[in-house]
Amino acid sequence: MKRLLLHSCCAPCSSAVLEKLKHDYDITVFFYNPNILPQEEYQKRLSEQERFLKEAHPNVALIAGEYVPIIPNCCEECFLIRLEETAKTAAEQGFDCFTTTLTTSSKKKASTINPIAAAVAGRYKVEAIQDDFKKKNGYNRSVELSKKYNLYRQVYCGCKPTESTKS
Repeated sequence: MKRLLLHSCCAPCSSAVLEKLKHDYDITVFFYNPNILPQEEYQKRLSEQERFLKEAHPNVALIAGEYVPIIPNCCEECFLIRLEETAKTAAEQGFDCFTTTLTTSSKKKASTINPIAAAVAGRYKVEAIQDDFKKKNGYNRSVELSKKYNLYRQVYCGCKPTESTKS
């Protein structure tokens, strides 16, 4: 079974992705989101990710990346920062591949995210699993699982809302 590093933006988005991939991969969740402001919001989302894994996937490990806040200029820059760190961590820690929960969101386009993942995968010589996790009922399933586990569902991606980060 391949070892997969799953970049997670939040517990709700990770819920359906973990359910979908858990039989095919040995998964470790990587919570790396320096775009989340303020720090209290970041900590709330990290704590919720930890709680969800303990309750629903106790055999799935969690790696929390370093939190040094950033304010990206646009969504693509934000995706690049997070996916670059995910690919780098995957390569350094001997994972076979990585993917991201970012494509679970109904507000984010896999057609934007997946090429970024592929580019950073090439730089770090690790496979990028490219998917659109919102498809095939993925987004709706994440909503169902969020209700089941009473997960905190945030109302914004994490970036300080500006005209350049609204998408």
